[in-house]
Amino acid sequence: MCDVKISIIGAGSATFSLALVKDLCLTPNLEGSTISFMDINKDRLDAVHALCKKYAEEMKIKLRLEKTMNRRESLKDADFVINTALVVGYSGYRAGWSIGFKHGYRFGGSYHIMHDEGFWINFHQFRLYELIANDILDLCPDAWYIGLANPILAVTTYIGRKYKKIKFVGLCHGFRGVYGLARVLGLEREHITFQIPGVNHFIWLTHFYYKGEDAYPLLDEWIEKEAPKYWEKCRPSSGLGPKAVDLYKRFGVFPIGDTCTPGGGSWPWWYHTDDETEKRWKENPKRWWRFVLEPERSRDARARDKVAELIKMALDSSTKVTSIFPPRKSGESVI
Repeated sequence: MCDVKISIIGAGSATFSLALVKDLCLTPNLEGSTISFMDINKDRLDAVHALCKKYAEEMKIKLRLEKTMNRRESLKDADFVINTALVVGYSGYRAGWSIGFKHGYRFGGSYHIMHDEGFWINFHQFRLYELIANDILDLCPDAWYIGLANPILAVTTYIGRKYKKIKFVGLCHGFRGVYGLARVLGLEREHITFQIPGVNHFIWLTHFYYKGEDAYPLLDEWIEKEAPKYWEKCRPSSGLGPKAVDLYKRFGVFPIGDTCTPGGGSWPWWYHTDDETEKRWKENPKRWWRFVLEPERSRDARARDKVAELIKMALDSSTKVTSIFPPRKSGESVI
């Protein structure tokens, strides 16, 4: 049995926390770990804890699952600390972006204003990351500090420079975009190998192989013969849309994940000068961001509905959580 303690700050995200517990349950050498869920939202915290507890019991995996609203209590004697918290919520994005719209800024026109790592968001995120860093030095100085909440690039740089004694790493799942590319090309995931260097939201496919052979010729053939037909039906601002292909033709390597989407870092202004230009490039950032821009569709609203659904699921003895969330690894790199 493993004697490891994992503290999750901002554990009220049901999707993430359940995926984490699933991965723990499917990693035999971590059985027996202590998982400390910490969140300031009691309803979400209770729902996530109850659901994950039920999942582990159904899987017959022994995990010590704790919950607390006290950050320092969660961090005490932790071996790993995972920060997933978005301090201001999506309403904070809307508040800042509304000012940008008012003054004529467009998505794609200013990286630091119309972006998901806007400077007004960063201030609050940096402050929380730093508070956790100081608590780690006090309570669990040997722990690995894993950052998942944005702004990953900026905060990894900042924590790495200021807190040299802390073992800090920032993780993002953007690299998984290569699996979407493989699927569109008709390639079996288990036979692809790749290298995708870069920084958060700005990563590029420098090496791409299928069954040991260079797969870039397959991509080139798809672009020439299939891409226009694919673009007729794909969603706007797709990671495989005309903008992605144009960037590939300009730079010789394919952008992966959020690199060329409205959540990413390659935003040359010429794709976003006006509505007609965006339409020509099959770009629609406002539609892409509607889960933030439209309060009734936002993840905040959906999260509230999800809490009620999860509580019901956790308390319903006739419902098997594993039948709704099958025991398959999430594909995230955290565990």
